[in-house]
This record gives sequence, structure tokens and C-alpha cells, in this order.
Amino acid sequence: MRYGLIAGNGRFPFLVLEGARRAGVELSVAAIREETDPSIEREATRVEWVGIGQLGKMIRFFKREGVGQAIMAGQVKHVQIFSGALPDVRMLKMLVSLPRRNTDALIGGIAAELHKEGIELIDSTYFLQDHLPAAGKLTRRDADARERGDIEYGLEVAREIARLDLGQTIVVRARACVAVEAMEGTDACVTRAGQLARGRLTVVKVAKPDQDMRFDVPVVGVPTIETMAQAGATCLCITAGKTLIFDRAEMIRLADKHRIAVVAV
Repeated sequence: MRYGLIAGNGRFPFLVLEGARRAGVELSVAAIREETDPSIEREATRVEWVGIGQLGKMIRFFKREGVGQAIMAGQVKHVQIFSGALPDVRMLKMLVSLPRRNTDALIGGIAAELHKEGIELIDSTYFLQDHLPAAGKLTRRDADARERGDIEYGLEVAREIARLDLGQTIVVRARACVAVEAMEGTDACVTRAGQLARGRLTVVKVAKPDQDMRFDVPVVGVPTIETMAQAGATCLCITAGKTLIFDRAEMIRLADKHRIAVVAV
């Protein structure tokens, strides 16, 4: 049995490929034409390019490759749903059957179509367990009393928007919600918060209460800290055991440089 990779944008797919290589596993990659970095062809020997709506083509590729289990890694921007891309017949039938088109419903629908063909969508962190942080402070500086208060308030709000599948991130200042993530993504949400209330901001990014680790797992990395520093944010709170940290050593070094506390709860 072979493993397949559904590759979206960013570094996530490349880290999965790296983790799979360490485990001695070669992946068959379905790369999303509108999202995936073209350099993935240098990292994987078996790559098929599919459009955002070409579910049938992706499944046919996996079947030819003998894929029995697949990993979904890398964001596919939610706005792509409204991009005007023409779905193939398989995707169109799936979309019509959905009661809503939020993240869980869309990716759950794709998982169901894969399952019909004997392909199991598995935990996206399967080859990346060492990228999931334990609870506690990750930087030299711990959150101070002000930031702890913002975290306490922020977790309550963030968990509710995550439960509603609206987003994973909120930005707080003085126990008031400055910005809430929707389709724009975490970095854009933090940037907007910095424009509204620059400085002394706490960023809270959480997993859903019943987080499905097969998809939409929270991710942070160096760009997260860079964006926070530009916005004047001083603290990042993430969910322990359910948030992927990319380039952890470099991310923590940068956070320490900017005196940004990073904590996992």
C-alpha cells in the first residue's frame, strides 16, 4: 500500500514529504494547481497537478498509484471556493450534497469521496509528531499577568469561533476582542488588529474543541512571529498537542528577539 499526499500551499506539504522520507516512505503527490509551490516537483518523484475542482482526477491518480491512505497538508484558501473554478462531475455532485460549505463540511465531503474508493484520509501530522508542542512556555519569557488575563478571555472566545468553524484565531487587548479570523487567515487577522489597536496585543490560536487531526490543523511558524512583531503583539497562545510548529528553533529564536512570549495550553 502506498501513501498519498494532497498538497496545498505553504511549507506544510514539504515538511510532510521530509517526515515521510525519514520514515522511509515515498508519497504520491496530488498538487493543487492554484495553491501548491511548483518546487514540489523537485521534492517528490510522483506528482500529479490537479485543479481546485478536479476531485475525480485526483482520485483517479491515487487509484493508479495504489494509494490506500492519504494525507492532506497545506492550506487551500477558503476564497478559492468562490474563485469561479469549474468543478468536475465528481466535485459537483459532492458540493450539491453538502448542507453548508464551511471548512469541515467541504473537506469532510472530500474525505467521504476518498473513502468510497477505498482511500482513507489519515492524521495530517502522521509523519510530524515531533512538531506538536507540549503544554508550557516555549520561549524564554513567559506570559505576564496582563497577557495571562488576555489569554483567559481569548481562549473562551477563540474556542467558540473554532467550534462554529469560523476561524482559529482572535487578537485581544485589555480583555477586549480586537480582531476575529474568518477567511483571511491568521496573518491577515493579526495585521488588521495591529492597524486597529497597535501594541500590547495577545494572539490566541486554538484547535477546534473536537479537532479532526486529518485536516485544518492549526499551524504557526516564523511568519506568524514576523507578523506579530509588525503588529506590536507581545504574546502568542496555542493549543498544546494539536498545533503544528514549523521551523520551531528559528521561530522561538525570533520570538525571543522580539520579547514575544509563546505559550501552549
